[in-house]
Amino acid sequence: MTAAGTHRAMMAVWRIEQPRLITSLVRLLRDVPLAEDLTQEALIVALERWPETGIPERPGAWLMTTAKRRALDHLRRRRMLDQKHEMIVREMEEDEQIMPDLDTPLDDDIGDEMLRLIFTACHPLISREGRVALALRMICGLTTEEIARAFLVPEATIAQRIVRAKRTLSESRLTYETPHGEELSERLAAVLEVVYLIFNEGYTAARGENWLRLQLCNEALRLGRVLTSVAPLEPEAHALLALMELNASRAAARTDADGNPILLLEQNRGRWDRLQIQRGLKALIRVQELGGAGGVYALQAAIIACHASARTAEETDWRRIADLYAELAGLTRSPIVELNRAVAIGMVEGPEAALGIVESLGAEPALRDYHLLPSVRGDLLYKLGRYDEARQVFEMAAALAENRRERDLLLRRAAEAAGVEKD
Repeated sequence: MTAAGTHRAMMAVWRIEQPRLITSLVRLLRDVPLAEDLTQEALIVALERWPETGIPERPGAWLMTTAKRRALDHLRRRRMLDQKHEMIVREMEEDEQIMPDLDTPLDDDIGDEMLRLIFTACHPLISREGRVALALRMICGLTTEEIARAFLVPEATIAQRIVRAKRTLSESRLTYETPHGEELSERLAAVLEVVYLIFNEGYTAARGENWLRLQLCNEALRLGRVLTSVAPLEPEAHALLALMELNASRAAARTDADGNPILLLEQNRGRWDRLQIQRGLKALIRVQELGGAGGVYALQAAIIACHASARTAEETDWRRIADLYAELAGLTRSPIVELNRAVAIGMVEGPEAALGIVESLGAEPALRDYHLLPSVRGDLLYKLGRYDEARQVFEMAAALAENRRERDLLLRRAAEAAGVEKD
């Protein structure tokens, strides 16, 4: 394997193992920032050694062993004298005695440890933005750049939020637990946002070689199902689950055999998971029973339900989708929601009507480097027969896209527009 191939394989292992390492270390140390730091140290050691020795047969166990030994060294250096830390050191030293090599299996049964970690990171003492950024860093293994793209803010802003959040966790010695009652309600909105962003990163990866990261989608779905049992009367918890189930039902149809994206209207709907659609629609009914049909996740789920319920692309109720986006835009004031509304308007009233909305969004600072803005604009220009303009805008969108599959799709569309123009 080439050095570049080894590095890609290592980072793929890292994305899978990082949240498991952090949750296991937090369970041992009851210190979230320290657990994250030690996990990063384990990665550094792996980056130094694995290119020479090769990736171990059990990379997760190797990383866990390394992180635990680093934790033990850290505790010994600090010479913590209180009973709590003496007990932790003693337990870890006992583990070390029965861990003579790197074959010790990594604990697979983390239960809802990951959810506890998210709830801890989403403590009210931490700012809302800091909670979500910290959780995404720890749970998804996203870089500050990737998180910044998700929030459409500068990378330095995200870095500052993470530093402040970690400092608050360290100084406040917050309890590592799943809260109940009012405490749970206080944190739930931020936790739901984290879970949804985890799902989104899996559903359409911001960077890298693959458009889909199904492991993240499945983990977000698992967390969403746990949340509906933890907070059974919270309509937005059920709404988020409905939204994720309905979106995930299309996973098998979203890429071709080579992993290239297939756009929604071109997908083979026979490959959509009907059972998962039924689960999503059932969760949406529960939202309505709880009186939460007007919530942010409920409105998004209702939009996806319109697609899921249409047997063919032509049967899609675009007017209903446009109305739902208008209602959602009134709640969120989000330029991305407005961009999506423009797409729906284009399907109902034609590309000219949609283009006016899209061009009005060009001045939005948050969308300055957002590749989907020129992508949508290019599609509308293409439909209007303005092929040379469409080509230029698709190329602009491709230059902004950081996912290779998405970039290749946009370049193909630019080439298609160029070909039509020559004809």
